[in-house]
Amino acid sequence: MRIRALITLAGIALVAFTTFTVSAQRPARQSVDPYLVGRAQQVTGDRFSVATTTPRGVKVVARVMPRAEVLNAIDQGFAELFAVAQRHGYRNNLSFQDYTVFIGRADRVKNAAGQYSPDIAVGAAQYAGSVYDQGGYVFAAGMVLGYNPSGFVIAEHERDFGRIANVVRYEGEHIVLYHNDRRLYSQTLDHSRGGSHPILQ
Repeated sequence: MRIRALITLAGIALVAFTTFTVSAQRPARQSVDPYLVGRAQQVTGDRFSVATTTPRGVKVVARVMPRAEVLNAIDQGFAELFAVAQRHGYRNNLSFQDYTVFIGRADRVKNAAGQYSPDIAVGAAQYAGSVYDQGGYVFAAGMVLGYNPSGFVIAEHERDFGRIANVVRYEGEHIVLYHNDRRLYSQTLDHSRGGSHPILQ
């Protein structure tokens, strides 16, 4: 019985090892929540094999190791969001370590106007039948995966890293509002009825 238990533990360890390759330069300080991993895989269809952290401690999970410019842009987006949130007197979920950002494969890299816009296709849901509906799905720059633990997914970028900072700030707004101002959060949750970003000014 003990041998079987050891074999089981070894198998679990092997799965854990093959699921995430942790960066030696910037190791992930905490494990990634399995719920967020499952949601990210469900939304994107990707297999995430890399886990790392930004210089300021945001957990980042991706298909391939993100470039330094990407990690810095993620930190920049959160820094801008936290500064605005603090001006509003918010205090909850304003730590870089509170967040996990998944980076998935982009389902498109240009929008209808031909501009560089890496986005992820997600189910249309409340946008069904609207101008955003692309046949049962919409293209989104990012999508919140969970509020506690806090995480969202964005698309891979090869350039225009300032756009990553904006997307992080905008997706993070939903989570900050959820933890600090439920009234405003409920008003801006559904973009099909308004409430476009930036929500916090």
